[in-house]
Amino acid sequence: MDTRWQTDTFARLNAPLQSMVGDKTAKPYEKLRVHTVGDLLRHIPRRYFSGTENSSLAELAIGESAAIVAHVTRVDQVGQEPRRRVVATVSDGTASMELTFFSKKPRVRDYWVRQLSASRRGIFVGKVTQFNRQLQMTHPTFVMLGPRGEIVGKENDHEIVEAVSRSGLIGLYPQTSALPTWSISGVVALVLDQLPNLAEPLPEWVLDELDLPTLQQAFHDVHLPDTRDKVDRGLERLRFDEALGLQLTMAYRRADAAHSAAPSLLGRRDGLLDALDAQLPFELTEGQQAVSREVMDDMARSHPMQRLLQGEVGSGKTLVALRAMCRAIDSGQQAVLMAPTEVLAAQHYDSLRELMGGLAAGQVLGAPEQATEVVLLTGSMTTAQKKAALLKIASGEAGIIIGTHAVLSDRVMFADLGLVVVDEQHRFGVEQRAALLERGELRPHVLVMTATPIPRSVAMTVFGDLTTSSLREIPAGRSEVQTTVVNPSTHPQWLERAWQRIREEVSEGRQAFVVCSRISANATDQDPATSFSDEDAEKLPPAVTVEDLAEELAGGPLSGLRLATLHGRMSAGDKEGVMAAFAEGRLDVLVATTVIEVGVNVPNASVMVVMDADRFGISQLHQLRGRIGRGRHPGLCLLVSHAGGSMPAVRRLEAVAATRDGFALAEADLEARREGNILGAAQAGARSTLKLLRVLEHADLISVAREVAEKLVEEDPKRENPYLADIVRQTELLAAGDWLERS
Repeated sequence: MDTRWQTDTFARLNAPLQSMVGDKTAKPYEKLRVHTVGDLLRHIPRRYFSGTENSSLAELAIGESAAIVAHVTRVDQVGQEPRRRVVATVSDGTASMELTFFSKKPRVRDYWVRQLSASRRGIFVGKVTQFNRQLQMTHPTFVMLGPRGEIVGKENDHEIVEAVSRSGLIGLYPQTSALPTWSISGVVALVLDQLPNLAEPLPEWVLDELDLPTLQQAFHDVHLPDTRDKVDRGLERLRFDEALGLQLTMAYRRADAAHSAAPSLLGRRDGLLDALDAQLPFELTEGQQAVSREVMDDMARSHPMQRLLQGEVGSGKTLVALRAMCRAIDSGQQAVLMAPTEVLAAQHYDSLRELMGGLAAGQVLGAPEQATEVVLLTGSMTTAQKKAALLKIASGEAGIIIGTHAVLSDRVMFADLGLVVVDEQHRFGVEQRAALLERGELRPHVLVMTATPIPRSVAMTVFGDLTTSSLREIPAGRSEVQTTVVNPSTHPQWLERAWQRIREEVSEGRQAFVVCSRISANATDQDPATSFSDEDAEKLPPAVTVEDLAEELAGGPLSGLRLATLHGRMSAGDKEGVMAAFAEGRLDVLVATTVIEVGVNVPNASVMVVMDADRFGISQLHQLRGRIGRGRHPGLCLLVSHAGGSMPAVRRLEAVAATRDGFALAEADLEARREGNILGAAQAGARSTLKLLRVLEHADLISVAREVAEKLVEEDPKRENPYLADIVRQTELLAAGDWLERS
């Protein structure tokens, strides 16, 4: 394959921005995460306007810089010297704004009046403020426009003039205080001038089949458009490139897995799996049986299983995973279960040993002949504990290894690793997971578990390399959980009642969680997992903190109860100690951040109060709620929020209160976060490649990109096209980790 032309495109777009515009000009763009020429060209205007249409003043946000097109309805000089000023009123036909200009010089004020009176319409750029409920801009830059959008009068700001003159539509870019949209527009135009004849990196058949413009044409049409149709076509091409990056990544992973060898885990009769099934005190649900068959069939093949097991909180995913691990041991292989935190790893260790009973005792006197040893390996263990665990792993004495990222250490030598189970896999970095999967000639089978149901559109986008199994049934024995929204602003007594309910539950021998979004009043102590921040959050009271609330409750509504705190700033040992005390019933109330969101299993906990619930997403609230009602006692979840009226948070909280169907809530969550980063938080240094793609709106485009990706992988199995290889590389880097599983 002749790749010279793709190499040229690859090199030119990946060149550092400073190589084209200089260090001084390029430096401010770092705050926009724009580092290369390609980054800049993919920094797309948020919206466009022409000089012949008015902006909607009702859409302006107080405190933000904005560019508007509006009619001038009045220009006056008001006030007394030396505070005399020019005030112009502009309107979009329904709302108005005042533009204020101060100067002690009459000649300057007269100049402003002449310029503002030169036409009925103008472009005005400045910071939006409000005084006496009237929108205002002080000293905006502006140009006045004629009936066809042409500039009239004397130039007020050359950057605006140049932007207006470059094309029929004017793009407004995401900006910073140091980089106004006009400056960005100028630098983009400069870069486009220096990139003539940019070679098209995609095969011609792709463009023909999908009726897409070339990459160079797309860049031109989104930055220097003549018409909105051209903007739409340019955006379609750039969205396709984003979708193609994701689908190429998945397609290459599927191809790699298909050509990789894995141990064929066939199991045996009367082995550990049969012994486990025989001693279980309950019947598997139909869903667990069906998913187990899918997993076992995959493990019997000679290429690596890559399966995603998603299921409701409490649906029995852990038992399905344990049965798979027993099959691996029956086949002469070891199994690893990786958890993202030491607390969760310890929980898995305890729950698996409880399920297995004597089958987890290892080869000791009195143990069943099928028994294996289950070992825990975490970073906080003592040197002696680690050494003992490492010896059992290396010798094969330990068939099941449970741990955090500590199991990825070079010091950990497996006797024969056949299965890797990754719990809550989005909390692992891609390089960490790859380190475990790349050991030995045969690659282990991989079972990924998540308690966060994944909407189909997201699964197709970010789990395209994994075959999906779903557990929707809740095993018998799980109690109902009532969820109620509590608004202290409208019903102050309801919060008092919440604390009374906790006392009532504790008096019956049960326990309670209280969840906060912040550890302390320190600005850096917001729980990073608290991902929602509505535009109108500033209307709400400051967030309640773990430290303040724990002190208030201990000295007031919950005085006399055994209360402790749990949060991410505590040491691993302290966290383990608190969780152990709570799990063993030595604490009544746990005031915590979302550190308890995943994997904490305390069947005796029956009530949860989530403070500032408006600061959490739908799926996150569902996960938190899953910590209660895990035993025989009914659960009560109280979502405390001051949000009211038409705030987006109200709809989120109502959705959570209305259903416990995690799959329905996952779709609602995706809808609520349609502008969010589907792939999770990016790793340090990674550049986001998902800027335009929205999995709900563009599901059809993603599906088409998947088909194209399959064909491209067939044409270029060795990734010789450097442009396509770079798309894949950057997709891998994208938060790589938090959602994408390298296999």
